[in-house]
Amino acid sequence: MNNPSHLPHHPHPKFSIITVTFNAGGVLEDTIQSVITQSYKNVEYIIVDGGSTDRTLDIIQRYRTHLHTIVSEPDQGLYDAMNKGMRLATGDYLCFLNAGDELHEDDTLLQIVRSLPPSGPLPDVIYGETAIVDEEGHFLRMRRLSAPEHLTWKSFQAGMVVCHQAFFARRELAEPYDLRYRFSADFDWCIRIMKKSTTLHHTHLTLIDYLNEGMTTRHHQASLKERFRIMCHHYGYASTVLRHLWFVVRSCYKR
Repeated sequence: MNNPSHLPHHPHPKFSIITVTFNAGGVLEDTIQSVITQSYKNVEYIIVDGGSTDRTLDIIQRYRTHLHTIVSEPDQGLYDAMNKGMRLATGDYLCFLNAGDELHEDDTLLQIVRSLPPSGPLPDVIYGETAIVDEEGHFLRMRRLSAPEHLTWKSFQAGMVVCHQAFFARRELAEPYDLRYRFSADFDWCIRIMKKSTTLHHTHLTLIDYLNEGMTTRHHQASLKERFRIMCHHYGYASTVLRHLWFVVRSCYKR
């Protein structure tokens, strides 16, 4: 099953997996191994490093024969580095896998392909569930927001109901991340892609093991403020305020 040609009745999309790093030596190796051990091989793996000064570059060089492209240079932050990776990608789908996160199983990409309709055009977006893990990769819980059965751009009015890493977008639909947002540009990016999408495919699979500590976790308040601005932009100010008031009321009744 290691070769896409062994799936004669399914499409064989190419996945561009992009990992952005900066001084991620403590967590990067598990991420790399989760990609290069995939049983589905129609993959290009791109690593964009921000000029790390720890052992990150040593780890990258150790696996360089498995990597399609390596970039290491200063950048303007996470989303600028992601934009670099996107410009280098040539696959049908983009997957942004942060250092510390992993594909859930060694056959995750193969399972994704098997879940696709056997005929017709490829979906515009492929999505699934996310498991939260600790630094040793031990399962903690499933992500609080679960993927809806029918995802649309309006689904994100309830929050980021699909984790960015478990959101595989057609490369041709993807626009650059908006660098005005420092912590939640991925939220805006997903909405913009879904607005242009016709078919969004739920795999009903757990796709990603997400490391419990992320940038938006460390900057929780700033991230929430940015998400509020993004929601106002896409869904309107009045609708966004009313929805947030409902969240507050509902949380009071749940106490």
